[in-house]
Amino acid sequence: MGCIQSIACNKSRIKRENIVVYDLSATIDHCPTVIEENSPIVLRYKTPYFKASARIIMPPVPRNETWVVGWIQACTQMEFYNVYGDIGMSSWELPQLRDGLVRAISDSDGVSYPWYGNTTETVTIVGPTSKPSRFIVSMNDNFYPSVTWAVPVSESNTPLLTNIKRDQSFTTWLVALNTTTKEKILLHTIKWRMRVDIVVDPCLPLGSRAQLVGRAHQDQPRVLTRMETIPPNAMGRPNANDAQVLMWRPRRGPPLVVIPPK
Repeated sequence: MGCIQSIACNKSRIKRENIVVYDLSATIDHCPTVIEENSPIVLRYKTPYFKASARIIMPPVPRNETWVVGWIQACTQMEFYNVYGDIGMSSWELPQLRDGLVRAISDSDGVSYPWYGNTTETVTIVGPTSKPSRFIVSMNDNFYPSVTWAVPVSESNTPLLTNIKRDQSFTTWLVALNTTTKEKILLHTIKWRMRVDIVVDPCLPLGSRAQLVGRAHQDQPRVLTRMETIPPNAMGRPNANDAQVLMWRPRRGPPLVVIPPK
């Protein structure tokens, strides 16, 4: 009788090999970054979307267990400079990441930690379930920032912006998480990168100042053949939006915090 109970218990325990992942997809849209010059105050640009999707078959979930399957994302590297001629540059920075204190910063929506979001990004299965559960989890991400034409620490509205450079790297994990025991089962690891290089001639009329240079299309994401562990800072607060700070770094003189972290 003891052996039978042991087998039954062993079968009920969810393991990595019992979770089926198929139709895994990770892409970046094959289109260039779009520049918008509609405002006399800011330049805006919209990057192509990173998209990830997977179909999952989850085995029956035992009584008193709840599992969430979905996407967790972290920023692992960020360079984001807006150059204003020979005056200086503004820079969005993640201080802990910049200084090498952490390996990654959570890219959660700021509410659904540790998940990237809580709509299409996750599915929750509450036990007991008698049959396998079939579902899709998907996510997408892109940049759509505003950059001031004028020096951000100046009261002048004179356009002086000459260059925008952005280079950001992310790691995205597909994860099954037992919300009761906190057990994590890593299903896949994806790495992707977004790079933007825009040159600006502030002397030209609005609508014709900025031009995308360098690469027209982004490198496609890499689905790793080996799983990569999730760093602790990728699982909780703060997320990248709350941790980032906008610095003004003049050509001469000390740097200045323009927008502090939240």
